[in-house]
Amino acid sequence: MWPFKMRADPTSAKTETETNEDALLRASLSDDYMTRDQAMNVPAFAACVNKIAETVSTIPIRLYKLVDGKLEEVKDDTRLRILNDDTGDTLDGVQFKRALARDYLTGKGGYAFINRTGTRIRSLHYVKESEVSFIFAPDPIFKDYDIMIQGTKYKPFEFLKVLRNTEDGRSGRSVVDENSEVLSVAYHSLIYEKGLVKTGGNKKGFIKAPKKLAENAIKALKDAWRRLYQNNTENVVILNEGLEFQEASNTSVEMQLNENKKTNSDEICKLFNMPPGMINGGATEQDKANFVQYCLNPILKEFECALNRDLLLESEKGSFYFAADTSELTKGDIEKRFRAYETASKNGFMQIDEIRLKENLPPLRLDFVRLGLQDVLYDPGTKQFYMPNMNQTGGLGKAPAEQKKKEGEMTDEN
Repeated sequence: MWPFKMRADPTSAKTETETNEDALLRASLSDDYMTRDQAMNVPAFAACVNKIAETVSTIPIRLYKLVDGKLEEVKDDTRLRILNDDTGDTLDGVQFKRALARDYLTGKGGYAFINRTGTRIRSLHYVKESEVSFIFAPDPIFKDYDIMIQGTKYKPFEFLKVLRNTEDGRSGRSVVDENSEVLSVAYHSLIYEKGLVKTGGNKKGFIKAPKKLAENAIKALKDAWRRLYQNNTENVVILNEGLEFQEASNTSVEMQLNENKKTNSDEICKLFNMPPGMINGGATEQDKANFVQYCLNPILKEFECALNRDLLLESEKGSFYFAADTSELTKGDIEKRFRAYETASKNGFMQIDEIRLKENLPPLRLDFVRLGLQDVLYDPGTKQFYMPNMNQTGGLGKAPAEQKKKEGEMTDEN
């Protein structure tokens, strides 16, 4: 009984609570801590997040079933309609996946409440990650937690959870949390540029005087300088005899702000494994392939695993699975897409009606498999091959019909 007691004890002692105040505490302790809103003000960061979220939102989710070693696509399941079209919430399928992807990248994860009636899923309801907190057990082995939404407690299986770099299965680490320094540099560079625009690009500095100025002279000089930096009234300040302006800052050219901005933009793209050309324009075919392989595929795999864990019944796991249909990514390039169809058709991977179905065209009802006459068909079981263009059969072993005939003759002789 001892092992069972040790396992049961931590789950009953949920004493630690994680709330949204954790982020506020971190922000108060560090001036360089970046919030989600601050990070989204950085153009390169916002472009990467939006590019990924928009792309993920357009990819449909398919459901497949493995029956006797054969893979079949399930098309009449209610869960597909909920994921791709109508979630049953105020968000449609595209908006739902976009919101989850944005929270996955910039928050502690994407969360959605699963509205069930018995074993049937009726709707999915997106919940902002900022509304989600936890009550969890301190045991690092047998991890257990409850989800809190505005004081109401929920069990983990009641939520769909898409988490990035998680270590506990309840919340993940966002790109903002992991890369506060580089985002802080880009953000404060943006704030500095904003200050330059407000002051008309005038340098900061101080006035040197050979003797002490009277209070009214100091006040008049400060007022004139303030109007100069407002960039909308006076554009000159007259310094009386003996006063000299000494610069105390560099210009934007001297600080190489434009070069630094480009460098920061490229560094931010690296945080997402995204080629810079995808957001700067001029992306090559290799850039697009790298974007799908190294940036999108890991995120889509997280989505698929979360769907398989939280939306499949226990009896379905192992034979059913959800998968993202990435063929939709090639629909923007018709030439590339049709070349892929041509290759698949010539090599027997896809038939005409399967290709027409991908293009939302009515099938031609061609219920046969097209084979090229140049091919030689080989059966490893009987060691026979067949040449369609010559209508001949041969091989290393004897043909099944000949073998049966010979066995019959031997039986008759006996």
